[in-house]
Amino acid sequence: MANDLTLPHGADGVDISLWRKPWAASAILAVCVITFWVTTGTTPAAVAYLWQWLPALLRGLWVNIQISMLAMALGTFVGLAIGALSLSPVAAWRVSTRWYVNLFRNAPVLVLIYFTTYAFPFEVRVLSWTFAFPDWLKVVLGLALPTSANVAEIFRGAIQSIPSAQWEAAQSLAFKRREIFRLIVLPQCVRRMMPPWMNLYASITMSTALASLVGVHDLVDTAQIASNTVSRTDFTILVYFTLLALFFAYCYPIARATRALERRHDRH
Repeated sequence: MANDLTLPHGADGVDISLWRKPWAASAILAVCVITFWVTTGTTPAAVAYLWQWLPALLRGLWVNIQISMLAMALGTFVGLAIGALSLSPVAAWRVSTRWYVNLFRNAPVLVLIYFTTYAFPFEVRVLSWTFAFPDWLKVVLGLALPTSANVAEIFRGAIQSIPSAQWEAAQSLAFKRREIFRLIVLPQCVRRMMPPWMNLYASITMSTALASLVGVHDLVDTAQIASNTVSRTDFTILVYFTLLALFFAYCYPIARATRALERRHDRH
């Protein structure tokens, strides 16, 4: 009976069951907001300015989300191809993909963004047509490079985690190698890849904050313009606190969904 009354605790001994109750989470959030209001000296005027700038901040956040989605889509497509080549029986392919993965997994994201920004031209000319090559697209390419390297490693690890006995059992049933991969291996790989893939997407989304450094009009750039325009210390603190809250509001549900998928995978 005593065990039934025991509440779950975190590693530091703090009761974590409160975080699962809406009223408790709301109370904690209210305390944080009030503490922030008092300690930073935020005035009603700063809140009024924030309300005026909020639509622009949300449009900036949408730019970050679009960049992250495009970078993740492109990186996933390239990463799956590289991950498949890393398992090739041809040694040259394995060595090449290993160098690619090691290079872009360990390169600073900011350096890659600067590289793609200045390495590619501002416009591309094809015959008599000229196409603009905007900065936001260069940022997408800069973020897609580390994304592809990480996806390749995730895909390779997922395939290698499948027990070899499943391959042998399928071969004994006269399945072809392509059928084994499509019907048996790939569905299991997708389930195993989803949690790290979602974690990677959250990381890429947070990295899009660097896009403002190369002239992209995103959330961070909008916050900087708002701060310079209003020119109030309390508003500057409030607008960057809002910036942090917006990124958190977008990425935290992804983290919760990732944990849920990991628990579901562990049960199976």
